[in-house]
Amino acid sequence: QVQLIESGGGLVQAGGSLRLSCAASGHTLSNYAMGWFRQAPGKEREFVAAVNWSGGSTYYADSVKGRFTISRDNAKNTGYLQMNSLKPEDTAVYYCAAKPSTFATVYTGVYDYNYWGQGTQVTVSS
Repeated sequence: QVQLIESGGGLVQAGGSLRLSCAASGHTLSNYAMGWFRQAPGKEREFVAAVNWSGGSTYYADSVKGRFTISRDNAKNTGYLQMNSLKPEDTAVYYCAAKPSTFATVYTGVYDYNYWGQGTQVTVSS
């Protein structure tokens, strides 16, 4: 079983940047596809970005495309979400997730993923 711990959240002004990290332990991350999701108060958890096991395939929600970049460093057992040009509507708790997969496929559904981190708060002020 893989354990995931997110970090890097915080308070930032609109237009600013943050880099979230997702550190994995228990298993080598190179056997897993990864995703980032977010959940704002009173809303359902929504897909943000996904990457396959190698980093060769990525996919983004339309709302973050061109502003966010998902990446991973399998040697460090860590995934990342670089968030630029942040908007107040990006405010949410951000979660990373992992799914055993060594295919080129990326996964966008909440129920696709087997393992989740505890979440990190991102707040964007206007």
